[in-house]
Amino acid sequence: MSAADEILDIVDEYDRVVGQSARGEAYARGLRHRCVFVQARDAEGRIFVHRRTPTKLVFPSLHDMFVGGVVGAGESYDTAALREAEEELGVTGLPDPRFLFKFRYDDGPGRSWWSAVYEVRCELPVRPQAEEVAWHAFLPEDEVERHLADWEWVPDGLAAYERLRAFRATGRHGG
Repeated sequence: MSAADEILDIVDEYDRVVGQSARGEAYARGLRHRCVFVQARDAEGRIFVHRRTPTKLVFPSLHDMFVGGVVGAGESYDTAALREAEEELGVTGLPDPRFLFKFRYDDGPGRSWWSAVYEVRCELPVRPQAEEVAWHAFLPEDEVERHLADWEWVPDGLAAYERLRAFRATGRHGG
């Protein structure tokens, strides 16, 4: 089964399931679905950063400071967070990612999804999926901050990162 054929829950503005659709159709029709964002840090606290491959359905070739992806139909956010983190990092045996907050990402008509943000410590050697990750490194947070202006980032990841910074500073995710 291709990624475009994966079945997703379609949700309303309150994150209530209202139907199901194949991923490709959900993207093409701009149907609201669910995603997870997992910030992975190594033993030194550095953030896993990567550049997506040019073949990704959404935001090809852009940088991201999260691993994650869509939540499958009937799947919980927590289950998707662990599955996606292990898949994208190329590891097994990660601790359960810690849920931080949820927000609705909106980037105009047809570009909206519910997003659950997590964090996880990854002390295992990573082997990211070649079909998903073109380049990767664990970077200190100050280096990530320096690259916010000069690297092209996935917009939903950037929105999640800004909310995560606000959450850590104030205990609130900023909307």
